[in-house]
Amino acid sequence: MELDIQLNCADVNWQFVAETLKRVGMAYAEPAAHRKSFENSQVAVFIRREGQLIGFGRAISDGVFQAAIYDVAVVPEYQAKGIGTIIIKTITDKLSDCNFILYAAPGKEGFYQKLGFRKMKTGMALFRQARRMQERGFTE
Repeated sequence: MELDIQLNCADVNWQFVAETLKRVGMAYAEPAAHRKSFENSQVAVFIRREGQLIGFGRAISDGVFQAAIYDVAVVPEYQAKGIGTIIIKTITDKLSDCNFILYAAPGKEGFYQKLGFRKMKTGMALFRQARRMQERGFTE
């Protein structure tokens, strides 16, 4: 399968990004909010096949020590085909000197563990929608 890796936000269909996040059960917002979050990120990765967007992810970072990975999503038809791995490896290669944190959707931890991520014992969160995040299994 031939894939194109795009490292900028040009010609991205933000409605598709929002719909994909919703479709895979992740947090989503209005397309303009996703555009702003990707444009304000240190690294943005978009994977296309035959011109069609099939996966994406982003990282915010100080570019020196710390980075946080967000919004890694692959359309269901292309999941389990290595697309998510390409997204994560592209991000970590671009910020190779950084430590990384992320929070995985419940049930997806194994994917990240295969890529070398480990569960944190001291991770803490302060969510705007604390009750919803607890109900979804992100917090105690």
